[in-house]
Amino acid sequence: MEVLYVFSWICMLGLLLFQGNADLVEEDKQALLDFVNNIRHSRSLNWNQTSPVCNNWIGVSCNKDGSRIISVRLPGIGLHGPIPVNTISRLSALQILSLRSNGINGHFPSDFFNLRNLSFLYLQYNNFSGSLPVDFSAWNNLTIVNLSNNRFSGSIPSSLPNSTQALNLANNSLSGEIPDLNLPSLQRIDLSNNNLTGVVPKSLLRFPVSVFEGNNVSFESFPPRTSPSIAPSGNLNPTSKKSGRLGETALMGIIIASCVLVIIAFVFFVVVCCSRRKKEDAYSRKLQVGELSPETAVSRNQDANNRLFFFEGCSYTFDLEDLLRASAEVLGKGTYGISYKAVLEDTTTVVVKRLKEVSVGKQDFEQQMEVIGSIRHPNVIELKAYYYSKDERLMVYDYYGQGSVSSILHGKKGENRIHLDWDARIKIAIGAARGIARIHSENADKFVHGNIKSSNVFLNSQQYGCVSDLGLSTIMSALVPHISRAAGYRAPEVTDTRKAKQPSDVYSFGVVLLELLTGKSPIHTIGGDEFVHLVKWVHSVVREEWTAEVFDIELMRYPNIEEEMVEMLQIAMTCVVRMPDQRPKMSDLVKMIENVRTIDSDNRPSSGNRSESSTTATMIGRESKVSQ
Repeated sequence: MEVLYVFSWICMLGLLLFQGNADLVEEDKQALLDFVNNIRHSRSLNWNQTSPVCNNWIGVSCNKDGSRIISVRLPGIGLHGPIPVNTISRLSALQILSLRSNGINGHFPSDFFNLRNLSFLYLQYNNFSGSLPVDFSAWNNLTIVNLSNNRFSGSIPSSLPNSTQALNLANNSLSGEIPDLNLPSLQRIDLSNNNLTGVVPKSLLRFPVSVFEGNNVSFESFPPRTSPSIAPSGNLNPTSKKSGRLGETALMGIIIASCVLVIIAFVFFVVVCCSRRKKEDAYSRKLQVGELSPETAVSRNQDANNRLFFFEGCSYTFDLEDLLRASAEVLGKGTYGISYKAVLEDTTTVVVKRLKEVSVGKQDFEQQMEVIGSIRHPNVIELKAYYYSKDERLMVYDYYGQGSVSSILHGKKGENRIHLDWDARIKIAIGAARGIARIHSENADKFVHGNIKSSNVFLNSQQYGCVSDLGLSTIMSALVPHISRAAGYRAPEVTDTRKAKQPSDVYSFGVVLLELLTGKSPIHTIGGDEFVHLVKWVHSVVREEWTAEVFDIELMRYPNIEEEMVEMLQIAMTCVVRMPDQRPKMSDLVKMIENVRTIDSDNRPSSGNRSESSTTATMIGRESKVSQ
């Protein structure tokens, strides 16, 4: 009985604790709902009364047992207006608060001091004004404070907790003298571009001069160090001869040291020059997205509008600063730039495309981004965000983990390689055709993709083709490589005029179809170093009626598909005819490809038991006279 009594008591205590935890997190949840319902925001959040907050709400994290909210990260979601009183301040367990890169105004919230557990505070790039609190020491755990790029006035807080490791108050309107912040844990500080005066305290002289630039401050001077030529204090009566020898020795040491320093400086200069030349190669290795240089661009241009721009409906809650800190690796170097896989601190994974050779200004660039970002279709990879500065142009997309169709078809062979059967290849063709047709319908049926190739086609969640990298040809400098994989997709008229149109998109799509059918790259080698275009190779094989040689050997093991492959080959050949006006429109191609196979139907067309090679040869023989 005693055991049962103890057990029941433990169960009851556990239920009470659970109920208490549930009540606490519900109180935190209500505090955030009160916050978001009383401040304007341009990007949608999935916060509502019925959904669970932990591991579900955008930008919100809880502790391990789900009893309290400990992190709120809402950078760049378009918050406007002052922070509502008695909302966020009720999150008494909050440790991380990031509201940077928004349009928040008003004074520094005085009730934030109720957040006793706050360790990281990011409010930079907003429109806060007024004076800062004099004393920040109430936050015992405060580690990083970033209030830069606002309009704060008044003096710098005279007291900060000893736990403070980083303080950034740059680009405000702070005035007065710099207080003596004797903080042993302080590792980074930035007070640049304010209205500060007076002498920089001794405790802050260990930091570089740049963190005080843009102010009217001076630095304390110290008496000169003891000259090397003066004799040590222990030698009270040195002879003049010894003194002379000591001076010569010291002089010789100085000369030798100077020579060594000159050599080191020269070597350093050579290394820097070489590293700049090898910069592009360095991007091929694992790096930080911060090395892409938008960070320096932002530091030079404090324009509040010079930020990462998100399109409406995007659920991402990071900003440019998060992107700069993300770990990244190169996915590939394409016609218009380098693509990186970026993994942010909250494990969000995106693709960042760093454009090169942009030929238009900011206004034209942003207008084109608006058009691209407005195209929503299951078979078009959405542009989620973009960034523009004088030195950098970035585009942000969702990450597709299976890789591109090019990497699947032509990647290294091995156990983990994805094998595309005929069903999979038809779905890729159908999806890509639908996506390109949607792109062509934009701008009164005049919009052009301009860079269709298998490395810009991915698989969506239903394994249909999904196209990326659209609409960049009009804003990029004309780049026509002499021999490259991209050249294999280029229509003859584009090679001559360097201007892509919808018929040239059709030609490029036809090359992708040929890739799916043959398994070969658009430009490949035969007989050693000789380069052969896929279109010319297919034509040559068809003319000789060696049709069985056309199709990918991996497809030949699947039964009853030869008629469908022949039909798809005929469609591809109509796409790659030389005269643009003889190519079909993408809307018509969608219907033609969908007629090859109804993917969702169990009744598949069959060719019976006929021989693969003879059937294929017969069908192709009738159509082999298609003009190139």
